[in-house]
Amino acid sequence: MPRNKKKNSKGGQQRAVQPFSDEDASIETLSHCSSFSDVTSVADEGGEASEDTAQEDFQYKLKGFIDSTVDKSAKTRQGALDGLKTAMATRILYEFISERRMTITDSIERCLKKGKGEEQRAAASLACLLCIQLGSGIESEEVFKTLKPIFKTILADGSANIQARQAVATSLGLCTLVAEDDILDVQATMECFENLFTRSYARADGTCPSINPQTSQLRVNALLSWALLLTICSASQLKDILKKHLPRLQQLLESDDVNMRIAAGETIALLFELARDIDTEFEFDEWDELCNKLNALATDCNKHRAKTDKRKQRSVFRDVLKAVEEGDFQSETIRFGTERMTIDSWVRKRTYDAFREFVGSGMNYHLQANEFIRDVFELGPPVLVDSATMKAMKISRFERHLHNSAAFKARTKARSKFRDKRVDVGEF
Repeated sequence: MPRNKKKNSKGGQQRAVQPFSDEDASIETLSHCSSFSDVTSVADEGGEASEDTAQEDFQYKLKGFIDSTVDKSAKTRQGALDGLKTAMATRILYEFISERRMTITDSIERCLKKGKGEEQRAAASLACLLCIQLGSGIESEEVFKTLKPIFKTILADGSANIQARQAVATSLGLCTLVAEDDILDVQATMECFENLFTRSYARADGTCPSINPQTSQLRVNALLSWALLLTICSASQLKDILKKHLPRLQQLLESDDVNMRIAAGETIALLFELARDIDTEFEFDEWDELCNKLNALATDCNKHRAKTDKRKQRSVFRDVLKAVEEGDFQSETIRFGTERMTIDSWVRKRTYDAFREFVGSGMNYHLQANEFIRDVFELGPPVLVDSATMKAMKISRFERHLHNSAAFKARTKARSKFRDKRVDVGEF
């Protein structure tokens, strides 16, 4: 995983703000507050002034959200966390966040420790978005160093709110991928996940444990985060994992929970892909038995299962069976703006799904403009497109909004460099 070290800048003074409504957290509101409206493609002086004003208004709102994360009202704190989450999922805010990352981290820490279920869940998600904004480097490492012990405490605490534990199981996985700088610590985190999902393995007598849906979802999240971290394990680690877990993972294919069956199937496909990357002649002793199970799930006609569950399961397990039998992967093309990216492996699919879990509908924007995510998927520097080309492409207003966002950022950087040069000339 690339490590992009970035210089920190000092935070500025914040103005007092009025409380914010939930409406302020919506994507549409953020879009209207944005400096990146459709008119930003016209680079005239009046447009630039309007952009600057809109940007100031938008940052003023963000500062209000940050201040409100320490409000006495749980509802206000919840709204503030959600507002920050929406902003980070739909915008690139590195400069603004970098200056205030420790303040935001302190707020997340407080909400995780003292908040209740929904507030803890929002705080855990915000922590992950914060790391995605900062990218791999010293800044996200400092954030994660503060929050990791709290994540692990909540995850291991059987008396903690189950929704908070579910959220932490997902956030801890991606935060580790982005911000962990020690492979031994990655291993330790993977063991935390193992302590959860292995409880769903069959007992010695062959029977599967009976658990409630909420606990099952916690274990599913732990398994998916564990699978995500498999993608950065060394060959020697993977060999140990294959020997220890591959024979037992297939037991999860018999779970009553369709999400657990699917997570187990995709993890098995991922392990086979990684194993064949290490050794093209990789063989599994229980290969025939596994293929029979996968084939049964790919053609499942069990009347006791919901139609939607069976349809979803059959689609996934057809792909998993091809992966195990033939080493094949059903490629998918993701289009964003003028670019496209091919999801052509189980490693890339697990990574893409993990990021999309947090940024949601903002994923295409982050693929276009987030330098860290572009680095993860080897997309190169952001591509800028002029307004005439965008009109010819007949893309949506929201997509134009995203393009203009990247263009504005590039113009701002160019102006800053030019101004810096003029200052240097004046001083010498």
